[in-house]
Amino acid sequence: MSDVAWSNFKQGIGYQGLLLGFTVAAAATLLVVADRLTREPIALRHAEDMNASLAEVIPASLHDNDLLANSVTLTDASGEPVTVYRALSGHQVTALAYQVKAFGYAGEIDVMLGLAADGKILGVRVLSHKETPGLGDKIEVGKADWVRAFEGRSLGDPPAERWGVKKDGGDFDQFSGATITPRGVVRGIKGGLEFFAANRDALTATVVIQRREDRAGAIQPSHP
Repeated sequence: MSDVAWSNFKQGIGYQGLLLGFTVAAAATLLVVADRLTREPIALRHAEDMNASLAEVIPASLHDNDLLANSVTLTDASGEPVTVYRALSGHQVTALAYQVKAFGYAGEIDVMLGLAADGKILGVRVLSHKETPGLGDKIEVGKADWVRAFEGRSLGDPPAERWGVKKDGGDFDQFSGATITPRGVVRGIKGGLEFFAANRDALTATVVIQRREDRAGAIQPSHP
């Protein structure tokens, strides 16, 4: 092909289409390769973070199982799925943990709630939020002991009508200059306790060990 013909071809629609198609294919290939290379490390990091959060609200002495491997998903009152991680001692459920959502001054707050099988709170940890530093961020256990006030409490302790901040006639402290944030967290935790009360039988029922056959033909135990 002569230089003139090649120059004319490069300026044509056909060449531009081929160039665009090659660029798109190359970009798609790079995205697929990057996804495959990063998927496992991201999943491992997420599992590590989740295990660390669960360990803060469920003492290791209460279970002999892998919490991440023993979860059940139920639907809350609003129709949203809730993944509940169950702590087991043998086949008995000794504790549970799951995330609840609260809403503070700056938006959504993700909270990990740990409960004993009798519904008493073992621990509360804030996983993420956008609250104002120096004010609303006192919900973090690293900034203040405020969330520890929920430990040992339950839906009946205090009574339901007193599950609020003191400014609203409740039992829990608010922060000076930042009432909205603790008010939202208290409401979120109360909602988490109500979810447990509504699903208590399903969540605390004795876990039945099923038997399955692996690919090699050996019989392996597994939790449902």
